[in-house]
Amino acid sequence: MNEEMEIERLRLETPGCSERIHLNNAGAALMPKPVIDAIKDQLDLESSIGGYEAAAEREQEIKAAYDAVASLVGTNSRNVAFTENATISYIQALSSIRFETDDVILTTRNDYVSNQIQFLSLQARFGVKVVRAPDLAEGGVDVAAMSDLIDGERPKLVCVTHVPTSSGVTQDVTAVGELCRAAEIIYLVDGCQSLGQMPIDVEKIGCDFFSATSRKFLRGPRGAGFLCVSDGVLESDLEPLFIDMRGADWVGGERYERRGDARRFESWEFAWSLVLGTGAAARYAASVGLDQIETRVSDLGKTLRGRLEGLDGVRVLDRGSDLCAIVTVWVDGWEPIQLVQELRKRKINTSAQVRSDAVLHYDERGATGALRISPHYYNTEEEIETVFEAVTELVALKK
Repeated sequence: MNEEMEIERLRLETPGCSERIHLNNAGAALMPKPVIDAIKDQLDLESSIGGYEAAAEREQEIKAAYDAVASLVGTNSRNVAFTENATISYIQALSSIRFETDDVILTTRNDYVSNQIQFLSLQARFGVKVVRAPDLAEGGVDVAAMSDLIDGERPKLVCVTHVPTSSGVTQDVTAVGELCRAAEIIYLVDGCQSLGQMPIDVEKIGCDFFSATSRKFLRGPRGAGFLCVSDGVLESDLEPLFIDMRGADWVGGERYERRGDARRFESWEFAWSLVLGTGAAARYAASVGLDQIETRVSDLGKTLRGRLEGLDGVRVLDRGSDLCAIVTVWVDGWEPIQLVQELRKRKINTSAQVRSDAVLHYDERGATGALRISPHYYNTEEEIETVFEAVTELVALKK
């Protein structure tokens, strides 16, 4: 994986590598050719024989997509539900909990902005209580404090984002899972930014729900995601609030029967081309090897962080004992979106974060946002040096 010829092969299988330096993998990674082909082939088939007919003809390939995703995250295909995106996955899980007034949702200060907004919406509508566990001094959720809060608050649900969108820290979701299992509390993990850049085993994590997207480090298409659902949930009466005919059968005028597998969390209509693309992305990641991917992206992130930390006028905002491939920085004199625009002129893709993307995180760091640079395994050391030189040049323009 780390050999020059292997990286070159992976880059040749990634058409976008010839167009620009793509360091926005935490937003949407470049798709490899097998993923692109899977999507195009299905669209071609739909255009020639019809959408319903194409889905029927590709039944075995669709089943293989469930199998590929399940294998990638350490579960079974019956535990996988495909969705339109990670937010829908998260909402389907969250809506299955029958909240009542004064129920507690225990989460972290690093959970994703949409998740935080949904918690607050539940607080406003149902009177639930949102409790956030504190961070460790070095960054990331304090698991010991979360243990105390589980004992003291007896939450109905615990939610943790594995890798926050605004930081390179990797939170210890497995340690939290052990607490939840011991206390028999439902546990929801947001794996949007971790899937595809490190090994994931939902059984080891111990979560009841694991939501994820296809477009980020997994290198699949936009507009596709999935939800992993534990056997414990499937054996219970939990179901999404707005279950539809995909997730249940209408068996009587006043009665329906929900499915016994994770498809109860799906909805009827799918872009099957994107499902097939997600399956191809899962197989591609497995073929490269998640352990090798994790080593490669961590090394690239560490190299970039180290270079930027030594640059006058740049402040690296990441904090934690276990940092991954997401690098966030504040550059004096520049708003993050301006930096993104300037870097795009140099054919370098990055992304900008603003305060509202992670209010607690940015307020604590005294920043109104960040330039987010997120390399993947197909990026090269030369590309890391190029972006460092570009940032150095932009810093000098404001002096």
